[in-house]
Amino acid sequence: MSHINYNHLYYFWHACRAGSIAGAAEALSLTPQTITGQIKVLEERLQGKLFRRQGRGLVPTELGQLVFRYADRMFMLGQEMLDIVNYRKESHLLLDVGVADALSKQRVSKVLETAVAAEEKIHLRCFESTHEMLLEQLSQHKLDMIISDCSIDPTQQEGLFSVKLGECPISFWSAQPITDYSFPGCLETYPLLIPGRRSMLGRRILNWITTQGLQVEILGEFDDAALMHAFGARQKAIFVAAALDGCQQEGIYEVARLDAVSEEYHILFSERMIQHPAVQRLCQADFSALFPHQSTDEKKPA
Repeated sequence: MSHINYNHLYYFWHACRAGSIAGAAEALSLTPQTITGQIKVLEERLQGKLFRRQGRGLVPTELGQLVFRYADRMFMLGQEMLDIVNYRKESHLLLDVGVADALSKQRVSKVLETAVAAEEKIHLRCFESTHEMLLEQLSQHKLDMIISDCSIDPTQQEGLFSVKLGECPISFWSAQPITDYSFPGCLETYPLLIPGRRSMLGRRILNWITTQGLQVEILGEFDDAALMHAFGARQKAIFVAAALDGCQQEGIYEVARLDAVSEEYHILFSERMIQHPAVQRLCQADFSALFPHQSTDEKKPA
């Protein structure tokens, strides 16, 4: 077997990712008959079936799984090569950034300010979602970088890196002064607003409440930090926000600072983005002013 038609392999790769011939045809703007015919030619070349029917979709056979693993690496490397070449050009540098919706928009905006530079033409596109959804898109190269509240294990996510930018303590806040109860007992008296438990901060808050043996009434869980702040400012409830987020506005009172729980900020990116100038700036930046509790023992990729 001296040669493989890479167009045929490319069509198979798309069909395998889409889980159907129709999905691949739509992605490639081709007819399903064209995709089917090209995959059949590839099967004849490889002398084996690549797909089998499962319900209305297709799943790869054992041979198909083997071929897909190699094809996936090949075409992903090709995309990385094009990305790196494009990043070196003088035209606009596109940067697709995913932002975990539980994070402070004020702090994220300051991180993004560091990512861009006046002398560069960067086209910034930002998307919000949960950490899990963003990580899936990053692994599929649909995003260039993520700003999230938790890191990743590089041994579990091959080819992905995370760098901790810093952390800050969180506080409990209220739209009215809480003077008639001591902390943390007051949390059992007033309704509580917390970050959604899908976020790292939400899970840490719930764990802290459990370890304190508190019986609280959770009025709401919010994936969006700004929405929780806005809702909490109009309710007779206690809500959670970073201690340095500027909640010290008129009519908002700090109930107590909880140094035992911190909100962390990490950037996550794939290996292909290491040479991107915006990522390099973030990895090399000093965020001690933005994150007074920043950890200095985090290792950054070279």
